[in-house]
Amino acid sequence: MNLEKNIKDVIAKQMEEGLVEKLVAEQLERGISKALENLFSSYGDVTEIIKSKLKSVIVPYLENYDYSDYITKLDHVLVGVLQNTTIENRNLLNNFKGLMSGETEKTIKLSDLFAKWMNYVANNVETDDLEVEFDDGPEYEAVEVSVNVERNEERSWSSFEHATILFECDHDEEMNFEIPISFYKNGTDKEWDLKYNSVHDLKSLRHLNEFEILLMRLSQNGVGIILDIEWENDAVTPEKEPEPSFY
Repeated sequence: MNLEKNIKDVIAKQMEEGLVEKLVAEQLERGISKALENLFSSYGDVTEIIKSKLKSVIVPYLENYDYSDYITKLDHVLVGVLQNTTIENRNLLNNFKGLMSGETEKTIKLSDLFAKWMNYVANNVETDDLEVEFDDGPEYEAVEVSVNVERNEERSWSSFEHATILFECDHDEEMNFEIPISFYKNGTDKEWDLKYNSVHDLKSLRHLNEFEILLMRLSQNGVGIILDIEWENDAVTPEKEPEPSFY
């Protein structure tokens, strides 16, 4: 009986001294602290709000900022270093200048991109084994080219649609390009996003061709692709002229 009485006395004393209120206050403090920690974590609502507000201010400013002065200065320095070096380094410089050039347009039609690729093919296609024709003067026969958009099979719940643009030249596979694109179904834009990056370090720039530079520039500048065509074929006449011995 004395033990029970002592226990009751201890409980009564602690209750009188506000033990319950103190414990509730401590747990409430911990709960609020934990809730705030979650709100400000990398996936929290407050962090997302702050990120959204910063993005809405910073991104447009950076997009509209004129970098021409910096590019001119950097170009001058690079020219001074590379003007007496090898052709490979001059290619690196030219490719760097091409990659840093801004795009005035925010979108490009696939038909226009196809035309640019055909121009690239005309200037670079291999002419070995091509016949020489004389209808409009001596020139190599045209090569068959095509563009095709292959759409991926998507899950019904996915918010994105993915596809691949295929530029193909029957005569010279070195001219072929495979370009991944994606479309956000829940967005307001009707253009497809292009993601193309074949370079991982500065040295690799010297080995790129002009069409690769174009694709990388479109990608980094966020230029949208309008699929005004999804399949088309054509013929491209090489710009290279046949040697006199061929005719």
